[in-house]
Amino acid sequence: MTTSEARTWKSTPFSIERRPGKAPGTIIFRLCGPFTARDMYGSMSPNALRDVLDCQPEPDVEPPRLNILDLTDVPYMDSFGLGTIVGHYASCQRKGFKMIAVGASPRVRELFKMTRVDTVISMAAAVEDADV
Repeated sequence: MTTSEARTWKSTPFSIERRPGKAPGTIIFRLCGPFTARDMYGSMSPNALRDVLDCQPEPDVEPPRLNILDLTDVPYMDSFGLGTIVGHYASCQRKGFKMIAVGASPRVRELFKMTRVDTVISMAAAVEDADV
């Protein structure tokens, strides 16, 4: 590549999906795409992200006890993504929920290790390992 050529930002848009797990009281959050401020804010507002991650019990439904963050399709994240995960973990703790991060790529695992988040947040290899 010559110095006059520009690099194009090519990434999968960030998205997050919320669904119930197999075990009662389990919610799985499947995150896809780079979890960076740029990618997340290009896909959703901060309020929309907060609303998706908010685990308020629904009427006549068992309150959630376990949040699984499925990071299988997150190739990398920046400090914003990491901060959002740590903030969600703190929110879960205040509400008495357990939170597990699963499927982290080597790059994301290294970020967790460098920041020592791996000593606070439980991790598993796959959703099936956590949703029991």
